[in-house]
Amino acid sequence: MKIVLAGASGFLGTPLRAALVTQGHTLVQLVRGDPQRADQSQWDPYTGQVDTGLIASADVVVNLAGAPIARVPMTESYKRQIVESRVATTSCLADTIATLGGTTALVNAGGINYYGVDCGDQALDEASPPGPGFLAEVAQQWEAATTSARNSGARVAVLRTAIVLDRSGGSFRLMALPFRFGVGGRVGSGAQWFPTISLADYVSAATRIVTDDSMHGPYNMTAEVPSTNAQFTDELGRQLRRPTVLAVPGFAVTTVVGELGKAMLGSIKAIPQRLLEAGFTFAHPTIGDQLRAALH
Repeated sequence: MKIVLAGASGFLGTPLRAALVTQGHTLVQLVRGDPQRADQSQWDPYTGQVDTGLIASADVVVNLAGAPIARVPMTESYKRQIVESRVATTSCLADTIATLGGTTALVNAGGINYYGVDCGDQALDEASPPGPGFLAEVAQQWEAATTSARNSGARVAVLRTAIVLDRSGGSFRLMALPFRFGVGGRVGSGAQWFPTISLADYVSAATRIVTDDSMHGPYNMTAEVPSTNAQFTDELGRQLRRPTVLAVPGFAVTTVVGELGKAMLGSIKAIPQRLLEAGFTFAHPTIGDQLRAALH
């Protein structure tokens, strides 16, 4: 297949690109600056500039672009950047696919916070309704930006991604730091459901969705067995051989990190129902499996 990838140099894009190339697919990276190699093409999503001939020639366009969520403080201006970076990139690609007749598929990043900030113990599959909160609204606007491509008849899949665990980057590298110094602990009560997935399972599932023409619609990119913040905390401490007796009070979390704190205290018991129905097998189904893979 010929695949065009936006966000190819990021934490998730880099291993996904490598996996697709290893499988023998032809891959072209969309870059904002001047192309440095023959497999790169310049684009400007904020002005809608992209090589339409390249998009028309592709079997699938994959969009993982967007400003990082894990930033403190999350100012109002940065909140706008979070939204605009996702909606602009997605709209640019979806609208281009639509004008070309919908013959190119679109696989787009999304967020597990689509369902809201705090859903308690409710099991959430892909048919569950959207919820409230800033990060939920970001995820919902992100998905809505794919509408033009879907309406044109293109295959559109959305990756509603949980926290991806790997020591190479992402939120986990920051989250694990206090544990390494022996001052890690649960956040709030610890009873809240805490959706995660290993990097290997994310890449494997994303590769399957990109290359399987039968897969469309939303997919919860989260581990097979849900875990709570307390279970994550206990297991991380055990594997690092560090104490986890400390706890961070909820009010302190929201005071220091704002919107991110609300998400950390919220509960999302996401189930990867559609991946399981598609026969996907998780290499790291439990939090113990994920953390062993992330730390080694």
